Amino acid sequence: MIFRTIFICIFLFAGSAFAQSPKIGFVDAVKLVETAPQGEKSLQGLEKEFSPRDREIRELRAELRQIEADLDKNALVMKQVDIDKRQLDVQTARRKLKRLQQEFKEDYNIRRNEELKKLQRIVTEAIIEIAESEGYDLIVQQAVFASESVNITEKVLEKLGR
Repeated sequence: MIFRTIFICIFLFAGSAFAQSPKIGFVDAVKLVETAPQGEKSLQGLEKEFSPRDREIRELRAELRQIEADLDKNALVMKQVDIDKRQLDVQTARRKLKRLQQEFKEDYNIRRNEELKKLQRIVTEAIIEIAESEGYDLIVQQAVFASESVNITEKVLEKLGR
């Protein structure tokens, strides 16, 4: 009898707990990162930060092309010593250009990843605020399928836009 009563109580309790379905939301994390106003601001900051180095690389590339064109044009009338010197200049400029490009790429990627982490933290905070204020039990960022009824990406974007 006692076991029967306990079983009935557990069944009733579990039934009432399952009768209330959890509130679930979905966010498209890629869309949030790509379209958040803070992401655009970060991108503009990176462009401003790295534009002097990019300009230096473009100028060196143009200078290298000019040296190569000059060497090709005048090689027949130049002394071998001058040709060798120009070829050495070309090799030196190529090495410098390659080194600058590699350093630029590495530094840019490091800074871009830092900015992406900041943006992801801001997006996560916005998602948590919405979840808490609207009573969500679960919000997922990856799903095979999510209907529009659970998609709260636009709500998060609105919050980020403020």
